[in-house]
Amino acid sequence: MTQLRRALTDLDRLDWLRLIRTENVGPVTFARLMERFDTAGKAIQALPDLAKRGGRKAPLRIASLAEAEREAAAVTKYGARLIGSCEPDYPQALAAIDDAPPLISVKGHPHLLGKRAVAIVGARNASINGKRLAEMLARDLGAAGFVVVSGLARGIDASAHAGSLASGTAAVVAGGIDVVYPEENRALQERIAEQGAVVAECAIGTQPLARHFPRRNRIISGLALGVVVIEATLKSGSLITARVAGDQGRDVFAVPGSPLDPRSQGPNRLIRDGATMTESVEDIVQALANSESRPLREPQSDLFSADRGIQVDEATVRKIGERLLESLSYTPVPVDELIRGCQLSASVVRIVLTELALAGRVQELSGNQVVLIQQ
Repeated sequence: MTQLRRALTDLDRLDWLRLIRTENVGPVTFARLMERFDTAGKAIQALPDLAKRGGRKAPLRIASLAEAEREAAAVTKYGARLIGSCEPDYPQALAAIDDAPPLISVKGHPHLLGKRAVAIVGARNASINGKRLAEMLARDLGAAGFVVVSGLARGIDASAHAGSLASGTAAVVAGGIDVVYPEENRALQERIAEQGAVVAECAIGTQPLARHFPRRNRIISGLALGVVVIEATLKSGSLITARVAGDQGRDVFAVPGSPLDPRSQGPNRLIRDGATMTESVEDIVQALANSESRPLREPQSDLFSADRGIQVDEATVRKIGERLLESLSYTPVPVDELIRGCQLSASVVRIVLTELALAGRVQELSGNQVVLIQQ
């Protein structure tokens, strides 16, 4: 969802913060609303009516201006910055994904996020050899001019950050920018904030919950040209990061290991599925050089934006909404398929889906997909 690069005014930033902190507004719905109303302020004014049209009975909880001011002030007091996805300092690689966070908090040196980057992820209970390899690859990638991105978890992540502190590293955290997790990495997080960059999507003060980690993972891969997986079980979050990286058009690298070690099953599976087998930094640098001319995958074309200004009355929204809800399930469905199956106008479907999302009845996902929300 390409945006004109511009600096946000203080008022714009507060409106963006209010909109993304509003109930039922995620990154995709935020983008739909911005395309429809041009500014976050206009979108906020329209929210109660849109949610009601989508079938919501209880009032939608909209973040207040005072709440946004408190959060913005807390971020500044902590020594971090709130950067909008349209601003020059927002990393272009991340902005290219279709569920890019509208706002990120960054503590440290935001310019590092605009450099070529490679992500390294892997097991928390990593072996000594795995951690040694992660640190070595990170150091060598730094020497080759890459910033190393990871998730500040124990094990492979911490080793990757340690190996790239001197050359440039970015840590994406699952909670608020000020929350340290795990506690054992407090000193490391402080050093990254001084020498590299710490990035967060959640509001300051947010404690990391299980649902936050998959969201963090798509930022890790979104910041990078490629993702390297070192030691990961088949149910590891690192494999989720690798899958998301593939969906985002990033290169996926995997370090092979012994079939007797469960931590090797993930990378070995990735290699069988087409990931680049990686034993040294040369494997990564060469693969990225071969794909350097390939542009980052742009978000899928938006079928709604060309029809901005279309008006749909409440009765039509209700009627089409019922048809869409009947066609959806708790398994994500491509919106294009939904449009073809229901034989409806693409622009009208977009309008109705956004209003159903605000009502809390569906969720718009990355990859141009939508899913029912269990009531």
